[in-house]
Amino acid sequence: MKNVVAGFLVFLFAVNLNAQILDPVTFTTSVEKISDTDYNLVVTATIESGWHLYSQDVPEDGPIATAFTFTDDNSKFQLVGKTAEGKGHTIDDPVFQMKIKFFENTATFKQHIRLLTNDKIDIVGEIEFMVCDDTQCLPPTYKDLSFSVQGKAGALLTSTEIENISNEKSVSVEKKSEVKEKVSPKKEKKSKGNKKGLWTIFIIAFFSGFLALLTPCVFPMIPMTVSFFTKQSKSKAAGVRNAVIYGLAIIAIYVFLGLAVSYFFGADALNALATNVWFNLIFFVLLLVFAASFLGAFEITLPSSWGTKIDKQADRGGIIGIFFMALALAIVSFSCTGPIVGTLLVEAASGGNYAGPVIGMFGFSLAIALPFTLFAAFPGWMNSLPKSGGWLNTVKVVLGFLELALAFKFLSNADLVLELHWFEREVFIAIWIAVFGALAFYLFGKIQLPHDSPLTHISVGRLSLGLIVMSFTIYMIPGLWGAPLNLISAFPPPQHYAESPYGVGYARQGGDGATIAKIPEGAHLLAPHDILTFDDYETGLAYAKKVNKPVMIDFTGKACVNCRKMEQNVWPKDKVLNILKNDVILISLFVDDKRALEEDEVVESVLNPGKKLRYIGQKWSEMQAVKYGTNAQPYYVLMGHDEENLIDPVGYTPDVDEYFEWLGEGVETFKKNQ
Repeated sequence: MKNVVAGFLVFLFAVNLNAQILDPVTFTTSVEKISDTDYNLVVTATIESGWHLYSQDVPEDGPIATAFTFTDDNSKFQLVGKTAEGKGHTIDDPVFQMKIKFFENTATFKQHIRLLTNDKIDIVGEIEFMVCDDTQCLPPTYKDLSFSVQGKAGALLTSTEIENISNEKSVSVEKKSEVKEKVSPKKEKKSKGNKKGLWTIFIIAFFSGFLALLTPCVFPMIPMTVSFFTKQSKSKAAGVRNAVIYGLAIIAIYVFLGLAVSYFFGADALNALATNVWFNLIFFVLLLVFAASFLGAFEITLPSSWGTKIDKQADRGGIIGIFFMALALAIVSFSCTGPIVGTLLVEAASGGNYAGPVIGMFGFSLAIALPFTLFAAFPGWMNSLPKSGGWLNTVKVVLGFLELALAFKFLSNADLVLELHWFEREVFIAIWIAVFGALAFYLFGKIQLPHDSPLTHISVGRLSLGLIVMSFTIYMIPGLWGAPLNLISAFPPPQHYAESPYGVGYARQGGDGATIAKIPEGAHLLAPHDILTFDDYETGLAYAKKVNKPVMIDFTGKACVNCRKMEQNVWPKDKVLNILKNDVILISLFVDDKRALEEDEVVESVLNPGKKLRYIGQKWSEMQAVKYGTNAQPYYVLMGHDEENLIDPVGYTPDVDEYFEWLGEGVETFKKNQ
C-alpha cells in the first residue's frame, strides 16, 4: 500500500512538473522526391498559437537562430546548398533594434540532398531552435530528426554545381507556407501594428507636404495657379472643378512615384533596407546631398527642356492640359520638393513595408493639392496668406538641418550592422548636438547662409522656434553622460553600443552612491545601472551567505526579448533598483550561454536521458526545469540561504508596483527568518 501511495505521489509530481514545462513546437519529418537521385528532407514545425519560432537568418546579438545539422558518416549522400525556409514575418524589433524574422502557426524547412548510393539510407539530423511568446522565451532546445531515403546513386556535385542549383532552383516553400498559414489573434494584432505604422508614415508625409508648401518653389505658385483657374473658367463652379482635377492630378503623379519605388524594389528588398550596409551608406550620402541643397550650396533641378515640353502640353486645355499643368508644378518645384520627397521615400521604403512609399506619397501630395483646391473654391482666403519673402528660404534651411541630422541615422545603421564601433552613441549624440545647436544659432540670426535676406530683426515665431531647438539641444547634452534621452531613443545607437555604457566620465557606483572599490570574485556590474551580479549559482550563493542577504535568481537569456524589457523598463525604476542594488544578491543564469562546460561538469540530462549537457546554458536550463518545474524566461526566484523560496517565483511582470511588492515581500520574509 505504501508503494502504491508513493507511486501515486510521484505521478502527481510528474504531472504537475510536465504541466509547467512548455513545449509549444512539434516537428514532423518527411521526404520529398525531386528526381531519382535528388530529394528534399522536409521538416515541418507546428507552432502553438501565440508562440513564434525564429528564422535561420537572425543577425548577431539577436535571438537564437534556428539551425540544422545532418550527419553522414558513410558519405552516402551529399547536402546541396543550405536549408531553405518559408517566408515568415519580418519585424523591426524595438528591443534588439534590428530586423528579425520569425514564423507563426507553421513553418516548413527543406534540405536538398543528392544520393550517392542505391541502398536505403537512414539520415539523422538535429535542430536547434528557440521560441518566444508575448511574455516569455524558452531556452535553446535540441531535437533529433530522422529520415529514410532510397533512390538511385548520382554523381558527386562540385561546389560550382551546387551553387548553380541553389541559384536556379525555385523551391515552393514560401508559397506553401503562406497557404498553410492561418490567421491567429496575435497575427491580427500585428496587422493592426502595421496599420499604425502606415498611419504614422501618412501623418509624417502629410506634414512634410505642408512644409514643402512653405518653400520658395511652391508657395508663390498658389496664388498664380488659383488665379489662372478662376479667370480662365467660365463660372466659379467650373473653376472649382478644374482646381479639384488639378489637385487629383498632383496626387496621381506622386502616388505613381511611390508605386514605382515599391514595384522596382519589391517587398523583399524593402525588408532588407534597414539592415543592408550599402543601402544605408547610399541613403547617408543622398541625404547629405539633399541637406547641402537646402542649405544653399547648390540647387537640384531637372533638365529645363522637360519643363518646356510639359508647358507646351499644358496649353492643350481640358483634363489632359490640367494634368500636364500639375506635372509642370512637380518639375518646376523639384529643387525644393525633391529632397523632401527623396527623404520620405527613403524612410518609408526602409521601413520594409511594401505600401509605405505609396502611403507616403499620398500623404505628401494631399497636403500639396489641398490648398490649390480650397483657395480656388474660396478665393477670398488668399488675402490671409502671408507675402512671399525671406522667411521662405528660412523654411528651406531648417529642412536642410533636419535632413543633415537624419542622414547620420543611416550612417549609424551601417556602423551597427558591421559592428565597427566607429560611430558609437557618444559620437552620434555629439553630432546631433552640433547640428541642432547650429540650427538654433541660425534661427537667432548668428549664422547666415548664401541665399538669406539681411536680417534686421527676429520675428516672434522665429524666436520661439529657436528657443525650442536650443532647449532640445541642451536636453541632448546629458546623453553624453549616460542619460537615456527617451525623446529620441529610436535614433541614436543603443546605450550598450558606446565607448562607455556608463557615459562619458561616469564612475561605477554602488547603491549608496559610493564608488565600489573592489568587485567580489566571480561578480560583475550589470550595465548600465551597476547592479552587482553573479553568473554562477554556487559562487553567488556563497557570497550571499557571507554578506547575509537573500538571493534573487534571474533565469534569463542573452536572446530573451522579455528579459530585456524587464531590465530596461522595470529594473531602472528607483524603488526596484534600490532593492536590486542593496537588499538582494542577484544571480543571473543565462540558459542560452553557449560556452562549453568543463569536462568534469559534463553529465547526462535528467530530463532527456541519453543526452549530454554540453553547454553552461543547458546546465542552468535543466536546473530551472528540475527544481522549479518550468523552462520559460524570464523567471525570478527569491530564496534564503537554505535554498528554499521566500515567496512564490514570478515570470514576466511588466507592472512596476507588482514587481516591487513581490521583491519587498520576499526581502521582509528573509529578515523575519533571521
